[in-house]
Amino acid sequence: MSDRKALLILHGKQALNEEVRAAVENRREQGWELAVRLTWEAGDAQRLVNEALAAGYRQIIAGGGDGTLRDIAEAMAAHSTPASLVLMPLGTANDFARAAGVPLEPGEALDLLDVTPSAIDLGEAGGQVFLNMATGGFGSQVTANTSEELKKVLGGAAYLFTGLSRFSELHAAYGELHGPDFHWRGELLALGIGNGRQAGGGHVLCPQALADDGLLDISILPAPQEVVGTLKSLLADGFGIESMFVRARLPWVEIKASEGLFINLDGEPLEGDNLRFSARPAALRVHLPETSPLLSATESVSRPD
Repeated sequence: MSDRKALLILHGKQALNEEVRAAVENRREQGWELAVRLTWEAGDAQRLVNEALAAGYRQIIAGGGDGTLRDIAEAMAAHSTPASLVLMPLGTANDFARAAGVPLEPGEALDLLDVTPSAIDLGEAGGQVFLNMATGGFGSQVTANTSEELKKVLGGAAYLFTGLSRFSELHAAYGELHGPDFHWRGELLALGIGNGRQAGGGHVLCPQALADDGLLDISILPAPQEVVGTLKSLLADGFGIESMFVRARLPWVEIKASEGLFINLDGEPLEGDNLRFSARPAALRVHLPETSPLLSATESVSRPD
């Protein structure tokens, strides 16, 4: 199959996006054979990835938000394939793409087809894969409960609006985390386990995370005494209270929560009172900008055993 042949898996809501249509036509004029398939319901992304790989496609383009990217990344990682992934961010938050420096304009995103793909890690928990971040605590509930209608009107600010309107539901969760040479326990307000750096519409939880180091960045926000007042500052400032965070960088971490913990895996819910998160090194080849902040600066990455 030609190297200049790719399949775009496009979220159904973007079917009439004229910028996407123009970007696809431009690529075709440049000699690319670029096919388009639309998702309609749960399971479509996995089915379309399977069909693309069976047909011999070497490049797959994910056109949608963070959830679409996660679904396609998970489906590709389930195969032993040299196929690579291009991100066309079309969602409300686009957290992974923004942190990775992927252009938000469809035509510029497709220019990454010409960039050599990099092997990046994936996170895994409870048999589910995540590309960007697992979040827990109040912040993940805000993300999960922000309505599609509100996101259409306010964009990324919808997450802030939802959080500020739900103070009465706020409570800290007691948890215990342990991994290699790491142990922490106490009341936590928010938790981020990052392959990427930000979640929830731009909140930077794991500012030093790298997507190709074989490690997950752990960020814990302990619950302060004045919880509501701190949360207001937290949401308004974009999780800017750096001195309060407890951070670690680990190949795996286990979490125990006495009352159970609600986790958001790139938009996919996961709940449990004893969960293990681990990094899957070099699990997926992705076309990222050569200067992407999520890629290691050195040519050789030292990976944990």
